[in-house]
Amino acid sequence: MRIGLLSPSMPPFTAPEAAKTLAGLADTHGVDSLWVPEHVVLPENYTTRYPYSGDGRMPVAADWPYPDPLAWLSFVAGVTSSVRLVTGMLVLPQRNPVVLAKEAATIDHLSCGRLELGLGLGWFREEFAAVGVDFADRAKRFEEYVGVLRALWSGDETFSGTYHSFTEARCYPKPAGSIPLIMGGHSVAAARRAGRLANGFFPAVGDPVPLFEECRSAAAEAGRDPSSIDLIAEASPVTPERVEQLRAIGVTRVLVYPPQVPPDELPDAFEAFAADFLHPVREL
Repeated sequence: MRIGLLSPSMPPFTAPEAAKTLAGLADTHGVDSLWVPEHVVLPENYTTRYPYSGDGRMPVAADWPYPDPLAWLSFVAGVTSSVRLVTGMLVLPQRNPVVLAKEAATIDHLSCGRLELGLGLGWFREEFAAVGVDFADRAKRFEEYVGVLRALWSGDETFSGTYHSFTEARCYPKPAGSIPLIMGGHSVAAARRAGRLANGFFPAVGDPVPLFEECRSAAAEAGRDPSSIDLIAEASPVTPERVEQLRAIGVTRVLVYPPQVPPDELPDAFEAFAADFLHPVREL
């Protein structure tokens, strides 16, 4: 079973040395991937309901640090050799997909094919307003932008859409391999979108089974092999037994948080984490 670490870019690991230490330990101990979240801005006052808490409020203050995921992953790519580098999740409709295609291909090229793009639709209306992107058409943008990325990473480099059109728009370097697109979300629509378009699906819900079923169904309807989609879930509680339960429902990669300790205690804490969880789980 493959194990990924959630939010390694966030406190208490925001300092450069802490980031390098955590990434290096993950690399040494055979962690599969590092998953870095994104918010460009966190408005102090908002009315949009946060979809992942009972009270509809984010669990962090507006001044909570969210490093840019591509920049952070570029930084740790240079001090690691095998751990995969994942945006988890990058808010795709807020990005210029042509520029993103170049950035992602460059990181993948320089990291020898270790980048994966985790992509989300976005839920934060006030953040979209700050970025200057229409919140209402984000689903349409999302699907078109996926096509833009794949066109620019291919040899054809031609695309015609509502927001972007180009013919033989050369975009080099190309990715070292095929950059997987991992889609997130908590709705049936997100699950079905992942089934049609994604290489992997990470539903941010407590019970992922119904959304996994929707994802597989949509894949089959689109003429895709449902078993080819990487099904991802957070392991909570963080135990080998829970991982075994997830594997039984088809999960191929589980995500957990790294030890939440001060950076100077991280080497010892990570050794214990590896012995108690990482190494037993990798043998499942």
